[in-house]
Amino acid sequence: MKRKLALTVLAFMITNTCVMAQALKSENVPGVVKAALASKYPQATKVGWEKEKGNYEANWGGKSGEDNSVSFTPSGIFVEIVKAIPVSELPKEVVPYVATYYKGAKIKEAGKVTDAAGKTMYEAEIKSGDLIFDEKGNFIKKD
Repeated sequence: MKRKLALTVLAFMITNTCVMAQALKSENVPGVVKAALASKYPQATKVGWEKEKGNYEANWGGKSGEDNSVSFTPSGIFVEIVKAIPVSELPKEVVPYVATYYKGAKIKEAGKVTDAAGKTMYEAEIKSGDLIFDEKGNFIKKD
């Protein structure tokens, strides 16, 4: 029984480690990706890089360095930008949804997401992951 539990815990830890973003040094980011960032967001300075879900993510701005988070494919194609916002700026339906379906969860961070097609969504980060909502505050999915 202890062996099964240990194997289950180990498998969970490996899975979670593989899903998390991987921090990168700027020199490990393809030039085409850095050029795409510079072209689309010339105001981006002091950029931190991560690799997440096969894409490259640039973070910059604010005290934490993550007020803006933009993703590009390895070939430099823009995927989405997430701009940090106060929780109070989420659509009014989000907080009651979290309270109802994620009892006791607190929204730690919030973001306004704009994808390559210009579609707006909202992200509410809770301890167990990110909750994604449409522009009207309707739940879409959990990441």
